[in-house]
Amino acid sequence: MDPNPTKFPILSYVMSKIPTVTRSHSPDFDIEQPQPPPPAVPEPVFELTERMPYLNDPELISSMREAVVDVSRTRSILKTLGDCPDHEFVDIARSRLAEIEESEMNRFQEVAISDEEAVEVDKRKKEEEREKQSYKAVVSLYEMHQSYEKMLNEAEKKLEKLYEAAKKGGKAVVVGDDNCVEDDVNDEVVAVLRDAVVKNVDRIDLSQRRLPFLPEAFGKLRMLVSINLSSNQLEAIPDSIAGLENLEELYASSNILESLPDSIGLLLKLKILDVSSNKLTSLPDSICHCRSLVELDASFNKLTYLPTNIGFELTNLKKLSVPLNKIRSLPTSIGEMKSLQFLDAHFNELRVLPPSIGRLSNLEILNLSGNFSDLKSLPWTIGDLTNLKELDISNNQIHELPATFGRLENLEKLNLEENPLVIPPKEVVNDGVEAVKVFMAKRWLDLLLEEEEKSKSVEREPTQGAGWLSRSTSWITNVAGTVGGYLGGGGGAGGRNTTDPYLNQQL
Repeated sequence: MDPNPTKFPILSYVMSKIPTVTRSHSPDFDIEQPQPPPPAVPEPVFELTERMPYLNDPELISSMREAVVDVSRTRSILKTLGDCPDHEFVDIARSRLAEIEESEMNRFQEVAISDEEAVEVDKRKKEEEREKQSYKAVVSLYEMHQSYEKMLNEAEKKLEKLYEAAKKGGKAVVVGDDNCVEDDVNDEVVAVLRDAVVKNVDRIDLSQRRLPFLPEAFGKLRMLVSINLSSNQLEAIPDSIAGLENLEELYASSNILESLPDSIGLLLKLKILDVSSNKLTSLPDSICHCRSLVELDASFNKLTYLPTNIGFELTNLKKLSVPLNKIRSLPTSIGEMKSLQFLDAHFNELRVLPPSIGRLSNLEILNLSGNFSDLKSLPWTIGDLTNLKELDISNNQIHELPATFGRLENLEKLNLEENPLVIPPKEVVNDGVEAVKVFMAKRWLDLLLEEEEKSKSVEREPTQGAGWLSRSTSWITNVAGTVGGYLGGGGGAGGRNTTDPYLNQQL
């Protein structure tokens, strides 16, 4: 696990300058046929030295090397351990650990009546202990990766300070004017807040004022309904924000926020939250308590996951924007966001979508483009998004659309560019979204008929066979009507509400 040049440019550059220690010989060394020299490790691809010319200073590089010794050691350990576990799986592991510990506590109160029961209890204890150790290992690995990420952030900041110090030592820098500007800004903010209290203002705009921080006193403005903190230099939002009990809109985009306070979960009336274009690595779990949220924009950050329970709590959310992050998977609970109409997760690192996404019955716009080599398939339940109007899955590695794709009857816009698609073939894709829907609907019908033929040749229990045949017949009737509607221009979708929405999973 190496520092990402896009996230830690200076650190990556300095790490590339640290020589690798290699063994001078090996047991397989042959003097007559010496091994070829190891390939040169390419330096990070970015023009950092053009933007920071002082990085060519050998003394500065030497000082920076000393500051990344611990990072270098930890990096080698993490390379051995492998990838970071999924956040949702870690939450499950923690929950299971708590259950096992509770079971152990209860076991102390058990009294074995017979030797047979004692053996059974001992067997169960050993199984739980093995399971416990496995979950502990997962949690420990996750915490180690998190610690390393924190170490990288701290190291990057330290190197930035070293560079700034070297730059100031190399040429004169006037700082007096900046200090005056900061004082003027602070005085202006205090005046705005004081005026808001006197006039009982419910909306405040503090955007584009180069604010480095917010005074704790701003949490006393209980009458505020909307506050705009966008385009400043805020590194944190104070915990006193919990005092804004009537706040409905919070705009804090284009700052340098690295985290949000846990107290944000106390804003029970919050409807719109915009924290885009910051440096957030995660959203606090407490954000799930903001059950009135209708719009959440956390785009252009450094998020690697979303809170595990976000879908169970934010059931009123209609718009979720998390593009331009590092999210590897969406939580399973996202399928519980029954009000969601807009979901944008383009330019992330999504590897797979949870099957529960098919339960987003009101979803109209879905953007999953630009996950490049990570996203290789879509779940079959994608066909359950019957209200979907726009779908963008361009710039991925999808080879085949799910057979249920033809059920997206309301789909009007479809972008499949830059995918190695085999099904449907390219000529069908070129004919447009209607052609794709007809092709996939026919394919789904063929698969159903094929399964029906197989079922006739296999002996089954009467009840099971009748149930399957009944559902399949319903599906065939519906899909056939849909295809007929596409080809003949008629409405063949009238019976769609009678279908089993998860038959595709059973098949």
